[in-house]
Amino acid sequence: MIKSELITKLAEANPHLFQRDIERVVNAILDEITDALVRGDRVELRGFGAFSVRHRPARAGRNPRTGATVAVKEKHVPFFKTGKELRERVDTSRG
Repeated sequence: MIKSELITKLAEANPHLFQRDIERVVNAILDEITDALVRGDRVELRGFGAFSVRHRPARAGRNPRTGATVAVKEKHVPFFKTGKELRERVDTSRG
C-alpha cells in the first residue's frame, strides 16, 4: 500500500470527511514522526511499533561491480520494530 492508497481507504471509511483533510492529517502524522526521528527521539505507537534512529559506524565496503574496497561513512538510519499486537495479527492472518 502506498500513501495515496491509504488516504483513499481512509476517505472511503470516513465519507463525512473531505479527502484533502485526510491527506493533511496523514501528512501531518508522517511529518511529525520524521521530525522526531531527526531530533533523535523515539516514536512509539502502542500495538503497532516503534520508530527509532540507529547509528551505523564507518566501515569498509565493496563495490559489487569491480570488487574494489570503498570507504562507507558513518550514518544514522531509521529503524522500525514491530509491536506485539501487529506481529500477532500478521502471524495469525498468514497461518
